[in-house]
Amino acid sequence: MSLLEGRVAIVTGAGRGLGRAHALKLAEHGAKLVINDLGSSSSGEGVDQTPAQEVVAAIEAMGGQAVVNTSDVSNWNAAQEMVQQAVDTFGRLDVLVNNAGILRDRMLVNMTEDEWDTVVKVHLKGTFAPIHHAANYWRLESKAGRPVDARIINTTSHSALFANIGQANYASAKGGIATLTQLAARELGRIGVTVNAIAPRAETRMTAGLSEGQSEERMARRDPEWIAAMVAWLASPESKSISGRIFETWGYGYSVIESWQHGPQMEASRDPTEIGEGVKRIAGFARPNAGIDRNTWLNP
Repeated sequence: MSLLEGRVAIVTGAGRGLGRAHALKLAEHGAKLVINDLGSSSSGEGVDQTPAQEVVAAIEAMGGQAVVNTSDVSNWNAAQEMVQQAVDTFGRLDVLVNNAGILRDRMLVNMTEDEWDTVVKVHLKGTFAPIHHAANYWRLESKAGRPVDARIINTTSHSALFANIGQANYASAKGGIATLTQLAARELGRIGVTVNAIAPRAETRMTAGLSEGQSEERMARRDPEWIAAMVAWLASPESKSISGRIFETWGYGYSVIESWQHGPQMEASRDPTEIGEGVKRIAGFARPNAGIDRNTWLNP
């Protein structure tokens, strides 16, 4: 039996790049899919059904089953309809892969309100809305006495985890997704749902121009298929014991991002004039914040 035989999955933003790779890998291993893609540009402009239709055609050509969904995942009702489409079409839902996203990069002093609002909406609300509606479907299944063994796989980013400059909107939204992943894992575990996230490094239209001059070997290691393999495993029954984790993923390897930890401490005081030396001392003993290039084995 294939790794994902009989499982039904939604992949958002599945028309191109990482989402397309996820969808094809899931289908290759037996999943039936709802291919969600609004068909917009990388900055979130325009609508085009063609990318989603092409992925469905590719899945059908390999003997799989898939349907098109062109909803805006940050639209509350559209996200609910997408979940219902999976259930109506294939009789169930087992996996939700939240991948849809856009970029509108700018230094924070130059960023407009619309650039902030739009990016945060697409990424953060566009992750929360599908989770909310999928979780309610699984909650009702559990209450009805039907066993649930479901998976949610979110997409965060190194830009959020290691504070990449020039991406205040994107990094803030992706940081929210990382925390949402851990929170949802704690809330939904009791009904049989695991929740994990990936922090991928891949060559897609979202990263166009960032890899100029890099070696052929490095470019090969940025192929989205390396990341899709991890997504497929996390979507499978084999991953049942893993939840609330964030994985760095690309062709150089996979690693677990370690969460915020309690660090050095000092006694509190009601008098601000008494705490200066103590604050400097504990800050000095604390490990420095990890930088975006700090983990060298994942950034050779």
